[in-house]
Amino acid sequence: MANTNIEWLSMSDKSIISIIGKYIKDQRLNQNKTQANIAEIAGINRWTMSKIENGEPISLMSLIQILRALNLLDVLNVFETITQLSPLELAKLEKQKRQRASSNNDMYEQNESEW
Repeated sequence: MANTNIEWLSMSDKSIISIIGKYIKDQRLNQNKTQANIAEIAGINRWTMSKIENGEPISLMSLIQILRALNLLDVLNVFETITQLSPLELAKLEKQKRQRASSNNDMYEQNESEW
């Protein structure tokens, strides 16, 4: 089971990059693919794959390409922001909702007079 109790705040940037690199390497090996396979699919150099797996920094674009090649873009879901309405805003929206349909009598009277 994965360690979910990582103390991210106490870690250096280099340590965080190392964890990301280890994750990518583990996922690549689980999929039984070589660095060259993933690099080709991602459209990057194999050297870039080697760099991240060895805990060296790479560009964000390269990281996204690697995650896409590994079919792991879902890890980016943590960056999704969901807007939540406050109870006051929700009450205002409810008040603005239409309460009943408008009367169609006026429309019928106009149509009858035209014929």
